[in-house]
Amino acid sequence: MAYENLILEKEGGLATLYVNRPKALNALNKDTLLEMKDAIASINNDPEIDVLIITGAGDKAFVAGADIAFMQNLTAVEGREFGALGQTVFRMIEAMEKPVIAAVNGFALGGGCELAMCCDFRIASSKAKFGQPEVGLGITPGFGGTQRLPRLVGSGMARQMLYTADLINASEALRIGLVNSVVAPEELMDLVKAIAGRIMSKGKLAVRFCKAAANEGLQTDIDRAMTIEADLFGLCFSTEDQKEGMTAFIEKRSANFTGK
Repeated sequence: MAYENLILEKEGGLATLYVNRPKALNALNKDTLLEMKDAIASINNDPEIDVLIITGAGDKAFVAGADIAFMQNLTAVEGREFGALGQTVFRMIEAMEKPVIAAVNGFALGGGCELAMCCDFRIASSKAKFGQPEVGLGITPGFGGTQRLPRLVGSGMARQMLYTADLINASEALRIGLVNSVVAPEELMDLVKAIAGRIMSKGKLAVRFCKAAANEGLQTDIDRAMTIEADLFGLCFSTEDQKEGMTAFIEKRSANFTGK
């Protein structure tokens, strides 16, 4: 599928997906979400890709939100369908077996903040700004913001952001745990790619099992979560990567993981 609103680059085992509507500050409309749905499915099924970075094209915005011009005249049924589409795409990202890193290069507002939150973790430019400004438009977040934000930063801080529509800068996002690191704009992609490289140097299956354990464990009680971890820990011992990783450690050399 050829994309009009996205750019997909591949380099080794790393894929970088750019939301590419810079004139609209990369706002998400229906067409962009449908393209993203196709791209995410393609990336997840591509055996040559191990890590995905999601970022925004241009130097102003990661994603400035859902497209207000598109949403303005939606009916209640159409609004629900649009919200459901965004939720479906973002859950696909969240549930991908491969790690996904958000490189937040500018405004991450509304749907943009929601997109960043469905990634495994977020690295931000010092220019980044975050927020869920929907109540200022007379609506609620619709792509998962009311659910992921409390899980990431705690109920009180999330509710304050949701109820006030206040924006926060990158340093405040770091303080409350919404992002992992803040760097100068010119350093953002280098840092994110370096982190991706460190992930790709490890056992591919083990990394994916870690993601599966964390994702599934967060949705259940601690006892069931421990069982999920134990099952995946045991499964590791059926892999060639486990044999290679432990043999390399004993032999004091770098492991040559194959993802098998």
